[in-house]
Amino acid sequence: MSYYDPLETRDPDEREADLMDKLARQVAHAKETTHYYFQSLAGVNPFECATREALAKLPLTRKRDLIELQKKTPPFGGLNALPRHKAKRVFASPGPIYEMQGRDTDPWRMARVLYAAGFRDGDLVHNCFSYHFTPGAFLMEGGARKLGCAVFPGGTGQTEQQVQAMVDLKPEAYTGTPYFLRIIVEKAEEMGADIGSLRKACVSGEALPGVTRQWLGERGISVRQCYATADIGAIAYETDAEEGMVVEEGVLVEIVRPGTGDPVEPGEVGEVVVTTFDPDYPLIRFATGDLSAILPGRSPCGRSNIRLKGWMGRADQTTKIKGMFVHPEQVAQIAGRHPEIHRMRLVVDNPGGQDRMVLHCEIEAGHEVLDKAVVNSLREVTKLRGEVAFITPGGLPNDGKVIEDTRTY
Repeated sequence: MSYYDPLETRDPDEREADLMDKLARQVAHAKETTHYYFQSLAGVNPFECATREALAKLPLTRKRDLIELQKKTPPFGGLNALPRHKAKRVFASPGPIYEMQGRDTDPWRMARVLYAAGFRDGDLVHNCFSYHFTPGAFLMEGGARKLGCAVFPGGTGQTEQQVQAMVDLKPEAYTGTPYFLRIIVEKAEEMGADIGSLRKACVSGEALPGVTRQWLGERGISVRQCYATADIGAIAYETDAEEGMVVEEGVLVEIVRPGTGDPVEPGEVGEVVVTTFDPDYPLIRFATGDLSAILPGRSPCGRSNIRLKGWMGRADQTTKIKGMFVHPEQVAQIAGRHPEIHRMRLVVDNPGGQDRMVLHCEIEAGHEVLDKAVVNSLREVTKLRGEVAFITPGGLPNDGKVIEDTRTY
């Protein structure tokens, strides 16, 4: 078994001591260098924060609050230690939420993740995450470059051109969503094109259904998925064992009871909360809104860090579709464009293993001519394709839900 570095197999007690030391130092650094933590951690003695118990007493910073924080203190809500003009790149995720890339080539720590997926020095990586606005493509590219890989910036769409580039350039590896990888392979088969050089993939942005993993495996492509966010970077990743996701060495992960900051018992489902040690954009007890649980025991692959069961839904109503977050505020923005609509609910499902979103709208009979306009609004606001279904007023449940995620895996 090959590992990225010795950190992956170190004694868990050694890792915990290292994390607690880094935690205290990061709290001190964040208080000294950021406007946000100077205020939110006022009265906290950083060097009394070197235990899990002390960590649990620190306030959460919730991903869903970033939109308002950034409006009050633009552009990054005061969470950045590095001034904007010194950042390598600045990104915008749906919301909008603005993120930055600091001084490091791989601040998102993706090299370790790609190594576990089989990527090696000298590989050509066909990167099919979007290079437009959001940081997804750059997460993968930064990790690939740190490993010594070359990167083809495929981006999204243009399936036939993607296939042709693979035929000509013969990449060994793919990064992107599993859904788009399957589309590319299906198109190659339809075209009679040989993309047999492609043997490994690291996918993210959406769930990897077992049927899709098997289908790609039958075509010689080994697929590993990772759990990462635009704000944090890598959180956890699959290994050859395919039993849960091993937590990345550069983050401190807690599972807490949704709506609180209280850690749950091992194995209990709760919200994923992450502390990073990035000096340029420190995040302390960052509540992702994602649900997961810690698996018992150690991975058969030999890595000794804790494992997450995987993505198990959202703790709030924000959801992720094809790698893009969709927020309740965006549904409200669509409603504001169409006052004829009484109420809306965005329903997300995955028939046949493919994500789909349908905007259900309560509207009086005779307004169905709005269909095209609402579809356009949905795409403009969320940057995703979706469908619209009109129902009579009173047809939606009165339960306060704006986004309903009914996907099953």
